[in-house]
Amino acid sequence: MFDKILIANRGEIALRVVRACREMGVKSVAVHSTADADAMHVRMADEAVCIGPPSSAQSYLSFPAIISACEITGAQAIHPGYGFLSENAAFVQVVEDHDLTFIGPTAEHIRVMGDKITAKDTMKALGVPCVPGSDGGVPTLEDAKRIGAEIGYPVIIKATAGGGGRGMKVAQTESDMEQAFMSARAEGKAAFGNDEVYIEKYLTTPRHIEIQVFGDGKGNAVHLGERDCSLQRRHQKVFEEAPGPCITPELRARIGKVCADAVAKINYIGAGTIEFLFENDEFYFIEMNTRLQVEHPVTEGIFGVDLVREQLRVAAGLPMSFSQDDLKINGHSIEVRINAERLPDFAPCPGTITQYHAPGGLGVRMDSGLYDGYRIPPYYDSLIGKLIVQGRDRPEALARLARALGELIVDGVDTTIPLFHALLEEEAVQTGEYNIHWLEHWLEQNLN
Repeated sequence: MFDKILIANRGEIALRVVRACREMGVKSVAVHSTADADAMHVRMADEAVCIGPPSSAQSYLSFPAIISACEITGAQAIHPGYGFLSENAAFVQVVEDHDLTFIGPTAEHIRVMGDKITAKDTMKALGVPCVPGSDGGVPTLEDAKRIGAEIGYPVIIKATAGGGGRGMKVAQTESDMEQAFMSARAEGKAAFGNDEVYIEKYLTTPRHIEIQVFGDGKGNAVHLGERDCSLQRRHQKVFEEAPGPCITPELRARIGKVCADAVAKINYIGAGTIEFLFENDEFYFIEMNTRLQVEHPVTEGIFGVDLVREQLRVAAGLPMSFSQDDLKINGHSIEVRINAERLPDFAPCPGTITQYHAPGGLGVRMDSGLYDGYRIPPYYDSLIGKLIVQGRDRPEALARLARALGELIVDGVDTTIPLFHALLEEEAVQTGEYNIHWLEHWLEQNLN
């Protein structure tokens, strides 16, 4: 096992990794920009190194700054968290070139899965079901119209290098194709420096189901069931739960085995998530995230495992501490993302926390770096905490979430807490009868 690791991230995920390290007896190094000098992960880590000014490009995304921090502190490995450099193949290569260990998959796996077309082709070859669509990139509008006619409208045009909902446009009919096609290309170019797009059939009422996988890099892999992340705003998840309300044990076993077998065949190492659209009892591959997910705590809750601890183990060359037969679902878990945003337009709301109280009690977990007097900087993502609850079943988890939200106090800035109070009153949320479009429609009717 490593003696010391550096955490190339900030906020609640950096604090999450610090906690896992402390339980394992591994020293942790926090890096931070000048804007994060007083952040909780900086206070809690064994060591801290300032790596630059507030700009992410000059701090959290700076290869030289992070590698230098490793050399200064003697850290042997780097945990990337999620976001920032967690899926940057070039960074992984630099880490390896400096005889350091990247706690995550190989540069090649990140590279393959980072390109949507290559990822889809790879998964199709591995037996993973995919959405009907174009075979590779679509270079011209004429090609786009031909493919749209072949697979049938509506279709969705996606930037091959896209992510986070950017570079995605829907064409309901052929007359919509030109604007959607040109818009997706322009957005892909502006956001990712790549205007290549591909086309897929647009499913009308799907759910977003993702399968958690974990491999040891030696041809062994398991799945840890599914998460339902269908409540989304602008393709951004806000409410996640496990297991999925609509997934039967038979469906779980079938798709789980397909996913575990696929990552085992490519000798995948560490945590990964294979995301699907799910409609009419069929799964359609969207993408694979080669990192820890924001919503990983709900999986930890129902399986009783520490995924960060497991990441450190396999990165150090140790075997996984569980097998597929060891993984049994226990209860139901739900996570809501608490953002510093002002409703109804979800505008970022940085500022100073004047009072903070985390909820507690049985089955309640709060992952956050907040404290009284903490100043939320305006330079980064607006996520300030994740409230996770677990119950013996879904109704108990929902009741526990309502109770925990009532205890949670975040004063000084606007947050999305009122949104979740309102959602829990909705019958569709109570019954689990929703799809990826439900929240957008609800927001239009209730917050605008």
